[in-house]
Amino acid sequence: MILDDATSEIYYAQLAAEETTFTVMAGLRAVIEWKGLFCALYSDRGAHFWLTPKSGGKVDYERPTQVGRAMRELGVQMIPAYSPQARGRSERNFSTWQGRLPQELRLRGIRTLEKANQFLNQHYIAEFNRRFTVPAAERGTAFISCRHRNFEMIFTQRYERTVDRDNTVSFRNLVMQLERAEWRPTLAGCKVIIHEHMDTTPTLMIAGHRVGHYSAEGKLLTPLTKKQVKAVEKTLRGKVQKQTFPLNLQIPQTTWDSHFPTASTTADF
Repeated sequence: MILDDATSEIYYAQLAAEETTFTVMAGLRAVIEWKGLFCALYSDRGAHFWLTPKSGGKVDYERPTQVGRAMRELGVQMIPAYSPQARGRSERNFSTWQGRLPQELRLRGIRTLEKANQFLNQHYIAEFNRRFTVPAAERGTAFISCRHRNFEMIFTQRYERTVDRDNTVSFRNLVMQLERAEWRPTLAGCKVIIHEHMDTTPTLMIAGHRVGHYSAEGKLLTPLTKKQVKAVEKTLRGKVQKQTFPLNLQIPQTTWDSHFPTASTTADF
């Protein structure tokens, strides 16, 4: 569940078999696409949000999780909660949901996850917001539109691998064969960043170049065009003598510039 800390308005809620990195990302993406970017995300210290080296201790700001990396790229500040009391309104909302929602589902004879989520989206969230949302202290909104952000690549789980000598990349018991690249005769030895999407299909990136998008079974989904193949063949015949890329490419972890107002609009998770 994601709600506004200032008004208690519920922006997103879904029931799932278990909370995972992708279920968290799906909720955050849905809110951002609907409302826009918020300034800060206030969450518990669960493993999807924070790395906590010592149980019950402080979080490690220098080693972000997959969710933390995505929020950093979007310029969203993450704030960890160190006690239930610190989360105040959100904890009271959780208590209300735990008391009311099971009864509502029972009265309607809803027994499946699909039907329960349908009920949430079509009826329960709207009724809950009508009864429990409070006015904000100030008028206006601090949400910012971000229509041009590539959410397909931001809301992914990322992993680093090295291309093998046979131009393949191993990942999750898959061996993915890379297509020939027009800008380099071989990609062997290069560092590749694997973007695992929410549908579990991986996209491979090397120094900003997309070198392949694969099915969950490792089958190439986006082969090179005829024009790209001709460019590769020309390179392999020796027309381009000088290599313009080092063997091991260092890919910096850059973040997007942030242009957020100082007004506080915080989403709780």
